[in-house]
Amino acid sequence: MGRPLRAQGARHLATPRTLGSMNRRHLVFDLDGTVSDPAIGIARSLNYALTAFGLEPIPENSVSRYIGPPIDDAFRRIAPSAEDECVVQLVSKFRERYSDIGYSENVLYPGIPEALSYLVGNGCSLGICTTKRVDFAERILKYFGIHELFRFVNGGDVGVQKRQQLKCLLAEGIIDVDAAMIGDRSVDIGAAHANGLRSVGVLWGHGTEAELIEAEAQLLLSSPSQLKELADAA
Repeated sequence: MGRPLRAQGARHLATPRTLGSMNRRHLVFDLDGTVSDPAIGIARSLNYALTAFGLEPIPENSVSRYIGPPIDDAFRRIAPSAEDECVVQLVSKFRERYSDIGYSENVLYPGIPEALSYLVGNGCSLGICTTKRVDFAERILKYFGIHELFRFVNGGDVGVQKRQQLKCLLAEGIIDVDAAMIGDRSVDIGAAHANGLRSVGVLWGHGTEAELIEAEAQLLLSSPSQLKELADAA
Protein backbone atom coordinates (compact mmCIF):
# COMPACT_ATOMS: atom_id res chain seq x y z
CA MET A 1 0.00 0.00 0.00
CA GLY A 2 1.36 3.44 -0.92
CA ARG A 3 1.74 6.28 1.48
CA PRO A 4 -1.01 8.92 1.79
CA LEU A 5 -1.09 12.16 -0.16
CA ARG A 6 0.87 14.96 1.50
CA ALA A 7 0.35 18.46 0.13
CA GLN A 8 1.71 21.45 2.02
CA GLY A 9 -1.24 23.29 3.56
CA ALA A 10 -3.77 20.86 2.07
CA ARG A 11 -6.66 19.56 4.12
CA HIS A 12 -7.03 15.78 4.25
CA LEU A 13 -10.65 14.74 4.58
CA ALA A 14 -10.15 10.98 4.15
CA THR A 15 -8.15 8.34 5.96
CA PRO A 16 -4.55 7.64 4.94
CA ARG A 17 -5.67 4.20 3.75
CA THR A 18 -8.16 5.73 1.32
CA LEU A 19 -5.70 8.23 -0.07
CA GLY A 20 -2.73 5.92 -0.01
CA SER A 21 -3.89 3.88 -3.01
CA MET A 22 -4.45 6.89 -5.25
CA ASN A 23 -2.89 6.23 -8.65
CA ARG A 24 -0.68 9.17 -9.57
CA ARG A 25 -0.56 7.98 -13.17
CA HIS A 26 -4.19 8.90 -13.86
CA LEU A 27 -5.28 12.39 -12.84
CA VAL A 28 -8.54 13.59 -14.37
CA PHE A 29 -9.10 17.34 -14.30
CA ASP A 30 -12.27 19.35 -14.55
CA LEU A 31 -11.74 22.36 -16.84
CA ASP A 32 -13.96 25.29 -15.77
CA GLY A 33 -12.98 26.57 -12.33
CA THR A 34 -10.09 24.13 -12.05
CA VAL A 35 -7.74 24.78 -14.97
CA SER A 36 -9.19 28.11 -16.11
CA ASP A 37 -11.80 30.66 -15.08
CA PRO A 38 -14.58 30.95 -17.70
CA ALA A 39 -16.80 33.34 -15.74
CA ILE A 40 -16.86 36.29 -18.16
CA GLY A 41 -17.45 34.22 -21.27
CA ILE A 42 -20.13 32.07 -19.69
CA ALA A 43 -21.97 35.01 -18.10
CA ARG A 44 -22.03 37.02 -21.31
CA SER A 45 -23.04 34.02 -23.41
CA LEU A 46 -25.83 33.09 -20.97
CA ASN A 47 -27.17 36.63 -21.16
CA TYR A 48 -26.83 36.68 -24.95
CA ALA A 49 -29.12 33.65 -25.09
CA LEU A 50 -31.53 34.86 -22.42
CA THR A 51 -32.09 38.28 -23.97
CA ALA A 52 -32.50 36.72 -27.42
CA PHE A 53 -35.58 34.93 -26.08
CA GLY A 54 -36.89 37.88 -24.09
CA LEU A 55 -35.78 36.53 -20.72
CA GLU A 56 -34.22 38.53 -17.88
CA PRO A 57 -30.41 38.48 -17.95
CA ILE A 58 -28.49 37.43 -14.85
CA PRO A 59 -26.04 39.72 -13.01
CA GLU A 60 -22.58 38.77 -14.27
CA ASN A 61 -21.28 38.54 -10.71
CA SER A 62 -23.79 35.76 -9.94
CA VAL A 63 -22.53 33.36 -12.60
CA SER A 64 -20.45 31.16 -10.28
CA ARG A 65 -23.49 29.14 -9.25
CA TYR A 66 -24.01 28.08 -12.88
CA ILE A 67 -20.42 27.04 -13.62
CA GLY A 68 -19.73 23.33 -13.35
CA PRO A 69 -22.97 21.48 -14.11
CA PRO A 70 -24.09 21.05 -17.77
CA ILE A 71 -25.22 24.26 -19.45
CA ASP A 72 -28.78 22.99 -19.94
CA ASP A 73 -29.01 22.58 -16.15
CA ALA A 74 -27.99 26.24 -15.81
CA PHE A 75 -30.81 27.39 -18.08
CA ARG A 76 -33.31 25.22 -16.22
CA ARG A 77 -32.29 26.87 -12.97
CA ILE A 78 -32.39 30.38 -14.44
CA ALA A 79 -35.71 29.84 -16.26
CA PRO A 80 -37.47 27.01 -14.39
CA SER A 81 -40.68 27.40 -16.39
CA ALA A 82 -38.94 26.91 -19.74
CA GLU A 83 -40.03 23.87 -21.75
CA ASP A 84 -37.44 21.34 -22.87
CA GLU A 85 -37.55 22.63 -26.45
CA CYS A 86 -36.89 26.16 -25.22
CA VAL A 87 -33.92 24.95 -23.16
CA VAL A 88 -32.43 23.29 -26.24
CA GLN A 89 -32.84 26.57 -28.15
CA LEU A 90 -31.25 28.54 -25.31
CA VAL A 91 -28.27 26.18 -25.30
CA SER A 92 -27.91 26.57 -29.05
CA LYS A 93 -27.98 30.37 -28.76
CA PHE A 94 -25.48 30.26 -25.89
CA ARG A 95 -23.11 28.19 -28.01
CA GLU A 96 -23.47 30.63 -30.89
CA ARG A 97 -21.74 33.37 -28.92
CA TYR A 98 -19.51 31.05 -26.92
CA SER A 99 -18.11 29.54 -30.10
CA ASP A 100 -17.45 32.97 -31.59
CA ILE A 101 -15.86 34.77 -28.63
CA GLY A 102 -16.98 33.37 -25.26
CA TYR A 103 -14.43 30.57 -25.16
CA SER A 104 -11.62 33.14 -25.36
CA GLU A 105 -13.05 35.25 -22.51
CA ASN A 106 -11.27 32.85 -20.24
CA VAL A 107 -8.41 33.24 -17.79
CA LEU A 108 -5.85 30.57 -16.97
CA TYR A 109 -5.31 30.30 -13.23
CA PRO A 110 -1.80 31.41 -12.21
CA GLY A 111 0.49 28.46 -11.58
CA ILE A 112 -1.59 25.95 -13.55
CA PRO A 113 0.81 25.50 -16.53
CA GLU A 114 3.75 24.97 -14.21
CA ALA A 115 1.86 22.49 -12.04
CA LEU A 116 0.59 20.49 -15.03
CA SER A 117 4.03 20.38 -16.63
CA TYR A 118 5.51 19.18 -13.33
CA LEU A 119 2.95 16.39 -13.05
CA VAL A 120 3.58 15.19 -16.60
CA GLY A 121 7.32 15.40 -16.09
CA ASN A 122 7.00 13.20 -13.03
CA GLY A 123 5.13 10.39 -14.70
CA CYS A 124 1.49 11.40 -14.30
CA SER A 125 -1.02 10.85 -17.08
CA LEU A 126 -3.42 13.79 -17.27
CA GLY A 127 -6.89 14.01 -18.77
CA ILE A 128 -9.79 16.44 -18.94
CA CYS A 129 -13.38 15.50 -18.10
CA THR A 130 -15.69 18.49 -18.52
CA THR A 131 -19.41 18.94 -19.04
CA LYS A 132 -18.43 21.45 -21.72
CA ARG A 133 -18.66 20.21 -25.31
CA VAL A 134 -15.36 18.59 -26.31
CA ASP A 135 -14.63 20.93 -29.23
CA PHE A 136 -14.95 23.95 -26.93
CA ALA A 137 -12.70 22.31 -24.34
CA GLU A 138 -10.03 21.55 -26.92
CA ARG A 139 -10.15 25.09 -28.30
CA ILE A 140 -9.63 26.50 -24.81
CA LEU A 141 -6.70 24.20 -24.07
CA LYS A 142 -5.09 25.05 -27.41
CA TYR A 143 -5.77 28.76 -26.82
CA PHE A 144 -3.68 28.54 -23.64
CA GLY A 145 -1.05 26.28 -25.23
CA ILE A 146 -1.55 23.40 -22.77
CA HIS A 147 -3.49 20.93 -24.91
CA GLU A 148 -0.48 18.65 -25.39
CA LEU A 149 -0.18 18.10 -21.64
CA PHE A 150 -3.38 16.04 -21.63
CA ARG A 151 -3.60 12.47 -22.88
CA PHE A 152 -7.34 12.77 -23.48
CA VAL A 153 -10.11 15.37 -23.46
CA ASN A 154 -13.61 14.14 -22.64
CA GLY A 155 -16.54 16.52 -23.14
CA GLY A 156 -20.25 16.40 -22.43
CA ASP A 157 -23.46 17.52 -24.09
CA VAL A 158 -27.09 18.27 -23.30
CA GLY A 159 -28.51 15.60 -21.01
CA VAL A 160 -25.12 14.04 -20.21
CA GLN A 161 -23.95 14.06 -16.60
CA LYS A 162 -20.30 13.95 -15.50
CA ARG A 163 -20.79 10.68 -13.66
CA GLN A 164 -21.81 9.13 -16.99
CA GLN A 165 -18.69 10.53 -18.66
CA LEU A 166 -16.42 9.01 -16.02
CA LYS A 167 -18.27 5.71 -16.28
CA CYS A 168 -17.52 5.63 -20.02
CA LEU A 169 -13.85 6.47 -19.45
CA LEU A 170 -13.64 3.52 -17.07
CA ALA A 171 -15.51 1.18 -19.40
CA GLU A 172 -13.23 2.07 -22.29
CA GLY A 173 -10.10 1.50 -20.19
CA ILE A 174 -8.93 5.11 -20.58
CA ILE A 175 -8.66 5.41 -16.80
CA ASP A 176 -8.77 2.86 -13.99
CA VAL A 177 -10.47 2.76 -10.62
CA ASP A 178 -7.42 4.14 -8.84
CA ALA A 179 -7.60 7.41 -10.80
CA ALA A 180 -8.38 10.73 -9.12
CA MET A 181 -10.95 13.31 -10.23
CA ILE A 182 -9.86 16.88 -9.53
CA GLY A 183 -12.42 19.69 -9.57
CA ASP A 184 -13.93 22.72 -7.89
CA ARG A 185 -17.60 21.74 -7.62
CA SER A 186 -19.64 19.08 -5.85
CA VAL A 187 -20.60 17.66 -9.24
CA ASP A 188 -16.95 16.67 -9.74
CA ILE A 189 -16.66 15.05 -6.34
CA GLY A 190 -20.03 13.30 -6.65
CA ALA A 191 -19.15 11.95 -10.10
CA ALA A 192 -15.88 10.56 -8.72
CA HIS A 193 -17.59 8.82 -5.82
CA ALA A 194 -20.36 7.42 -8.07
CA ASN A 195 -17.64 5.62 -10.02
CA GLY A 196 -15.44 4.59 -7.12
CA LEU A 197 -12.70 7.09 -7.96
CA ARG A 198 -10.61 9.24 -5.61
CA SER A 199 -11.60 12.88 -5.28
CA VAL A 200 -9.61 16.09 -4.92
CA GLY A 201 -11.36 19.42 -4.42
CA VAL A 202 -9.74 22.73 -5.35
CA LEU A 203 -10.52 26.01 -3.61
CA TRP A 204 -9.48 28.52 -6.29
CA GLY A 205 -12.54 27.90 -8.50
CA HIS A 206 -16.27 28.54 -8.23
CA GLY A 207 -17.24 26.01 -5.58
CA THR A 208 -17.04 26.83 -1.88
CA GLU A 209 -15.13 25.00 0.79
CA ALA A 210 -18.42 24.11 2.48
CA GLU A 211 -19.75 22.64 -0.78
CA LEU A 212 -16.68 20.46 -1.27
CA ILE A 213 -16.65 19.29 2.35
CA GLU A 214 -20.34 18.40 2.16
CA ALA A 215 -19.62 16.45 -1.05
CA GLU A 216 -16.94 14.56 0.92
CA ALA A 217 -13.89 15.46 -1.13
CA GLN A 218 -11.00 13.36 0.12
CA LEU A 219 -8.45 16.15 -0.23
CA LEU A 220 -8.74 19.93 -0.51
CA LEU A 221 -6.08 22.04 -2.22
CA SER A 222 -5.93 25.79 -1.75
CA SER A 223 -3.53 26.74 -4.54
CA PRO A 224 -2.51 25.33 -7.96
CA SER A 225 1.07 24.85 -6.72
CA GLN A 226 -0.21 22.12 -4.39
CA LEU A 227 -1.18 20.02 -7.41
CA LYS A 228 2.50 19.13 -7.75
CA GLU A 229 2.25 17.10 -4.58
CA LEU A 230 -0.08 14.65 -6.34
CA ALA A 231 2.96 13.34 -8.23
CA ASP A 232 4.12 11.84 -4.94
CA ALA A 233 0.79 10.26 -4.04
CA ALA A 234 1.64 6.72 -5.07
